[in-house]
Amino acid sequence: MGKLQKTRGDSCEREIANYLTSELGVEVKRKLGQARDSGEDISVPPFRIEVKRRRKVAVTQFIEQCELGSAINEIPIVIIRTDGDKRPLVMLRLDQFIGMMRSQIENSNAIP
Repeated sequence: MGKLQKTRGDSCEREIANYLTSELGVEVKRKLGQARDSGEDISVPPFRIEVKRRRKVAVTQFIEQCELGSAINEIPIVIIRTDGDKRPLVMLRLDQFIGMMRSQIENSNAIP
């Protein structure tokens, strides 16, 4: 990975960590050295978060298509499965996922 790509990736990780801190009300930090250790970029238990930044991602058009047909009170979600993979992925916008994260974090903190 070149220096520019690493700088852009690091910047995106900081952006997401700051956004999560703001929205969740808990301090969220990047995990430094994670690439060397094959770990996640950000950890917000029980979530392990891998952050990716690309100029263009083909799947973005799928969520945009779903958003165009969605009413204000609906949450657009894309489920995608690649050939040969038995475990489909779910994609939705981060701002719509935050509520689900909050709920999960609150529930996991309530467990002794």
